[in-house]
Amino acid sequence: MANAPLVHQFGTGTSIRSRDYTAACVRAIRDALWHNSLSVAEVFDSPREAMMIDVQLGIPRPEEVDTRKLPDVFPYGKPRITLTRGGLEILKPDGSGASVIANAVLTVSLARESDNG
Repeated sequence: MANAPLVHQFGTGTSIRSRDYTAACVRAIRDALWHNSLSVAEVFDSPREAMMIDVQLGIPRPEEVDTRKLPDVFPYGKPRITLTRGGLEILKPDGSGASVIANAVLTVSLARESDNG
C-alpha cells in the first residue's frame, strides 16, 4: 500500500500581543482546517480516522512551540507534525515585544492500493 496525497490545505496564524509561538501554530492549523470541509475519506470508502495528515509549520522559533498541544486541534485523522524555521516575527516599534506569524501546510493522504501491483 502506498500513501496517496489527496489534498493540500494552507493556513496562517498569529500571536499579536503575547509572542506565543504555540498559539500562532494552533491558529495556523485551524485556519487551514476551517476553510475546508473534506469528504475525501468517504469518497474512497475509508473512515475519516484513517486520513494521514502531514503538518508542516513555519514559525520563527520552532523550539518555543509546545507540540503536545497541536494534535488536539484535529477533529480526526492522524497528524504528523514537522516544525521548520519560517513565518515572521515583527518587533513592536517601542521594543516591548513582537507579533508572531506562523504558516501551515497540511497534506491529507490515504493509504491506497498501488495500481502497479
